[in-house]
Amino acid sequence: MFLAHGARAWAAGTLGVALAATAAAGLALTPPGPAPGGVIISPGVRHLEHEARLGSSTTAQCEQTIHIACYNPVQIQRAYSLPALYAHGITGKGATIVIVDPYGSPTILSDLRDFDSTESVPNPPSLQIIRPAGAVPAFNPHNAGMVGWASETTLDVEYAHTIAPGAKILLVETPGGGKAGTVSMEQIVTAEKYVISHHLGGVISQSFVATEQAVGSAAIQSLRGAYQAAYSSHVTVLAGAGDSGAAGFQANQQSYYTYPVTSWPASDPLVTAVGGTRLNLGASGSRNAADTVWNDTYSQTANQLVNGDNGPNPLAGGGGKSVVFGRPSYQSGVGGVVGAHRGVPDISMSAACTGAVNVYQSFGGEPPGWYALCGTSESAPLFAGIVALADQVAGHPLGLINPALYKLASEHAAGIVSVRSGNNTVSFRQGGRSHTVHGFGAGSGYNLAAGLGTVNAQYFVPELARLAGH
Repeated sequence: MFLAHGARAWAAGTLGVALAATAAAGLALTPPGPAPGGVIISPGVRHLEHEARLGSSTTAQCEQTIHIACYNPVQIQRAYSLPALYAHGITGKGATIVIVDPYGSPTILSDLRDFDSTESVPNPPSLQIIRPAGAVPAFNPHNAGMVGWASETTLDVEYAHTIAPGAKILLVETPGGGKAGTVSMEQIVTAEKYVISHHLGGVISQSFVATEQAVGSAAIQSLRGAYQAAYSSHVTVLAGAGDSGAAGFQANQQSYYTYPVTSWPASDPLVTAVGGTRLNLGASGSRNAADTVWNDTYSQTANQLVNGDNGPNPLAGGGGKSVVFGRPSYQSGVGGVVGAHRGVPDISMSAACTGAVNVYQSFGGEPPGWYALCGTSESAPLFAGIVALADQVAGHPLGLINPALYKLASEHAAGIVSVRSGNNTVSFRQGGRSHTVHGFGAGSGYNLAAGLGTVNAQYFVPELARLAGH
């Protein structure tokens, strides 16, 4: 069984895909199919080309050269009203963000320094790397899988740090299993349990996913131990909601399901599922328009960059109803939307491929330099930074934040901002036929495209700290 590696990455011409993984509590399960013998994570990254500049590109330069918008840290910070928090010393100080990535990146320490110096982001108090599940093999620049995971790692670290520049970062690398470039989920669980039992961080961000049906409920059950441990130890766990809209890959990682599906571990009730939005920002980071649901499925420009054709191809934020987990109590107030099922996502952040972020990387296999990346592999670490800020305000890790999220929304808290337009319907050709998987639309209140919406951090961070901190 394979899980797709969960970030969309590219720059002047092609892109790599990544996705997310984690797990959770003891709600009733409805088996979607036979359990696989073992769950393996394998990156689905394509080669990418870097921006044709010595430094990171501005939005206008990206629009001129690769015909999409790209954003730098200052724009992202201002879009989420973070300077108002920074002015009061709320930078994530005292918090630790844990990022779990197979293989990691051999150049992440120097890449983050270069990223910070170019983008005027303060260096983190520390960036530590541990490998509790075993030694990581030497980086092979000719192995597309390892190159893909290195790109994933770079995006995760640089943009969690962008949001919470004062937080410590703990990068947890796992060694892989079988042929180089593949990774066993069991190793990730082992590594996460180590982090949790040794109290090494308050929020765990992961950016890889698999369709529930492709994994099977028995395998999901067997891999939930780390997330049950996180819940018991008051650690927040995040997962991206996926990059294929209402569709998702079958077990072969080549074919899509032709009906709506949902991705795990975002679907686990003990995990906060982070969906994707499309920002429309000016050069300063001010919004030119309200956020919409990320959906580049029908964008010829995005499809050319990501897939090398005009599309359509699934390229949108994941969301839908779980077939494995029943509705958790914190979603009772949105039962009219989710029915008897766990609904995904819970919250959303920037992820669009037509509104990507600038990332610096220098590991082998691709030219060193600046790249534009996207996907829920962006939105998950962005939200991890938000949680780290709230951890600082509360003075301790917040643990499972989902009950607080839904309570804040029910109170119409100023920090939660509705995403009112867009959908995650996707189309593609498969088996000589055209298929459309009809997804879900955005709107006021909770929906299965953007969840509760997105955040205005100036208000959301203290609200979350107050409500989840008790």
